[in-house]
Amino acid sequence: MQTLNVDLGERSYPIHIGQNLLAQPLLAPFIKGRQVMVVSNETVAPLYLDKLMAQLSGFQVDAVILPDGEAFKDLDHINRIFDALLEKRHNRTTTLIALGGGVVGDMTGFAAACYQRGVAFIQVPTTLLSQVDSSVGGKTGVNHPLGKNMIGAFHQPQVVLADTDVLTTLPERELSAGLAEVIKYGLIHDVEFLGWLEQNMPALRQRDSSALAQAIYRSCEIKAEMVALDEREAGVRALLNLGHTFGHAIETDQGYGQWLHGEAVGAGTMMAADLSARLGWLSQQDLDRVRNILLAAGLPVLPPTDMTSERFLELMSVDKKVIDGNLRLVLLQKLGKAVVTSDFPAARLTETLIAGERLGQL
Repeated sequence: MQTLNVDLGERSYPIHIGQNLLAQPLLAPFIKGRQVMVVSNETVAPLYLDKLMAQLSGFQVDAVILPDGEAFKDLDHINRIFDALLEKRHNRTTTLIALGGGVVGDMTGFAAACYQRGVAFIQVPTTLLSQVDSSVGGKTGVNHPLGKNMIGAFHQPQVVLADTDVLTTLPERELSAGLAEVIKYGLIHDVEFLGWLEQNMPALRQRDSSALAQAIYRSCEIKAEMVALDEREAGVRALLNLGHTFGHAIETDQGYGQWLHGEAVGAGTMMAADLSARLGWLSQQDLDRVRNILLAAGLPVLPPTDMTSERFLELMSVDKKVIDGNLRLVLLQKLGKAVVTSDFPAARLTETLIAGERLGQL
C-alpha cells in the first residue's frame, strides 16, 4: 500500500492506494461515531458491498443503493440518501461512505455536506476516473438540466481508499474514461509523466497492477498538490479542468450518461489542444502527441457531429469558470504547462468549434 496526504491543515487526509484494501481494517479509525451509511449503486453493491461491510463490525451500518449512471446524478435521487439517513435516525456523528464511481462519490459528498449542516464522509472509489480525480479534493455536487455540476459544495473526505483490485471488474469503456483524467495530469503539469504514459499505455489498458498503481499515485500526487495550494479553485486548481469546459457542454447537450465524463473530456482535451495550436502555443508535433495518446487510450478525439458551434457557445457560457460574462478556458502553453485564460480571439475559438473533421485528421 502506498499513502500520500492532502495537506489542508486540520482537515488533511490520507489517500491509500494498493491491492486488496477493501479486505483490510483501514476505515474504522476515520469513523468518529457509531453510525455509518454506505451509499452505492446497483452495479457496484453486488460486487463489493459485503466486503466493505465486513470491516465495519461494531457499527450501526445501513446502506442506500442508487441506480447506476450519470442520468441519476440529480436532486431527486440525492433525496434518497436523505430519506435513508432520516428513516434510520442517523445523527450528526454519522459517517457516510461512498462506494462507487464519480457519480456516487459526488452525490455522497454533497449529501454529507448538507445533512444536518455537515457530517463526515469517506471515499471508496471503484472506477479509475474516481480514483485519480473525483474522489480527491472535496468537490461534490449534482447536475442540472442546464449545466453539469452546477449545484454542489466543497466538502473534504476523511480518507480516500483506492483499491486497485476493483478495477478488474471495470468495463473497458470506463477504464478508457478514467485514462482521460490521467492523461490530463501529464498535459498540464508533468511532461515526463506524459512520456511515461505514452510508453505504458498498453500495460494500463491491460490492467497491469503495477502500472495502474503508479499512474494512480502520480495523478493523485499532482492533484493533492494543487488542492493544498487552492482548495476552492480560485487559482491553480482550475488547471485541472483541461478539456472540461468543452466536455461538460458535450455531456449536457447529448444527455447525461450518453457520453461518459472521461470520453467527453477526451474530445474536449483535443479541442483545447487545437485552440492552443491556433494561438501559436502548440506545434503540429504537439497536436499529434495529444491526439495519439488519446486514441491509444481508447478515447474519442472528435466532438459529436450534431453539435453546432452555437450550441457549444450556449452551453459553455454557463460554465463555472465564466466570470462577469467572460469565458475562461484551460489551454496549453506547451505540453506540461497549462494556463487559465480568457485572452483569445473569439474567431479562433469558433474555428476550433467547427473544426471537428479537421481534428480527426490531424
